[in-house]
Amino acid sequence: MTPSGPTAPADSADRQPAPAAATGTIPLVAVRNIVKRFGGFTANDHISMEFMAGEVHALLGENGAGKSTLVKILYGLLEPTEGDIFFDGEKVRLASPEEARARGIGMVFQHFSLFENLTVSENIALVLPRTEGLDRLPQRIDEIAQRYGIVLEPDRPVWTLSAGERQRIEITRCLLQDPRLLILDEPTSVLTPQEADTLFATLERLKQEGRALLYISHRLEEVKRLCDRATILRMGKVVATCDPKLESARSLAALMVGAQIKEVKAAVAHPIGGARLEIRDLTLPSAEVHGTALKRISMAVRGGEILGIAGIAGNGQSELFAALSGETKASAQTIVLDGKEVGALGVTARRQSNAAFVPEERNGHAAAPDLSLSENVILSRHATGGLARYGFLRRAAARTLAKTIIRTFDVRTASADPKARTLSGGNLQKFVVGREILREPSVFVVNQPTWGVDAAAAAAIRQAIVDLAARGAAVAVISQDLDELFEISDRIAVIHHGALSPARAARETSREEIGLLMGGADGQHAH
Repeated sequence: MTPSGPTAPADSADRQPAPAAATGTIPLVAVRNIVKRFGGFTANDHISMEFMAGEVHALLGENGAGKSTLVKILYGLLEPTEGDIFFDGEKVRLASPEEARARGIGMVFQHFSLFENLTVSENIALVLPRTEGLDRLPQRIDEIAQRYGIVLEPDRPVWTLSAGERQRIEITRCLLQDPRLLILDEPTSVLTPQEADTLFATLERLKQEGRALLYISHRLEEVKRLCDRATILRMGKVVATCDPKLESARSLAALMVGAQIKEVKAAVAHPIGGARLEIRDLTLPSAEVHGTALKRISMAVRGGEILGIAGIAGNGQSELFAALSGETKASAQTIVLDGKEVGALGVTARRQSNAAFVPEERNGHAAAPDLSLSENVILSRHATGGLARYGFLRRAAARTLAKTIIRTFDVRTASADPKARTLSGGNLQKFVVGREILREPSVFVVNQPTWGVDAAAAAAIRQAIVDLAARGAAVAVISQDLDELFEISDRIAVIHHGALSPARAARETSREEIGLLMGGADGQHAH
């Protein structure tokens, strides 16, 4: 069926499955009426799908839709409560990843499982059968490189490699096992645009060899570019199967969340003021053994603007956020808030200087999971929100403020003041961001603001950030999502190996140029 343009979710029931890659043939892998329950919760609710040889099949859905559970069943990490799995038409039981791999199912996980201090060859050898000799391993790695364009240096320690190079190890480990179905979970989330193009070329070769590819991604434009079919899950059920090339990214997103996604509105015209956040020649060693030292970083963010900081994971983003927030202290003059030197001050003192911070990890860093939302408000607002007086906590005021955050940012909760861990990722992130933005800070620094949240929550968070800047705040957004940065940023800089490039006007640069800087191309240097 050819869907007609952007389609509202109400039409999803009328969609018919897109034709399989090879009509009339037996699917390479099929799941029939898969049900997976965890106590009273049903993660997968009678899911049926099929994967054809020579096809790239996208599995789409927001967090909690059931994607991860289904993939774990396919890879033998979980067994279904009900339903069947068929391989080449034969009913099979996949009781472990070893059994799945023996059947020809491989998986490249979003979060790499590599040992930093081992070499490329040693990491690959760890997953090979014990009966397989290691003397031919370098030759086999070279054969994979020649066949698929996956270049690796077998003797390099993993800690010296970029995120893209680490992903090549994961893919090579799978290909050495000659999979017939290859599952890829968010494979481009840590890649530059150029590295993503290289990956797509590799996947096209695998498809031409007749392998089936199950592709999981929240980047809908690349799904449209790469995939032959897409199955959309919502609340554990299949709600549509379609040809993504005939859909828009907006209609796919609407199917995933069950409603049309609001577009982020550009900020109303507003003046750009002077620098409210400055970093002056900041150099800091990393506290981690394999962390990234910051090297002579200088930047300025003016009132009324958003500075986006792009970069591949592990290039100093966490260290930069820690330095900006005061979790890591530096020389006083290196960090300046509204003209005040605060580099030697801690987090609370910087908050009292009207700065606000949202770290990458929401559960455990931005919020204490086992504390209520009102208690989490106290943790970051006790010194700035009038929630403590004469050494006593004002719990009623904290509950009132938590209710205001919940209402203003449309945080969905099961009770009036639940524990943080009971919220979904998107709702907790909206709460954490709302807690800081409602302070009306003059400086706002946020690390990965929409990582792992659903499309509707991401749009709401981005809009709140844009609106805050329009009211005169200086905003720094650290993100691996280039789409996000180009959507909301006025200027974009790139952090690579702990050095920051000069910022460029977002309207005057391209994803490709930023991608080259992310990969360390010429022009990247401390500024």
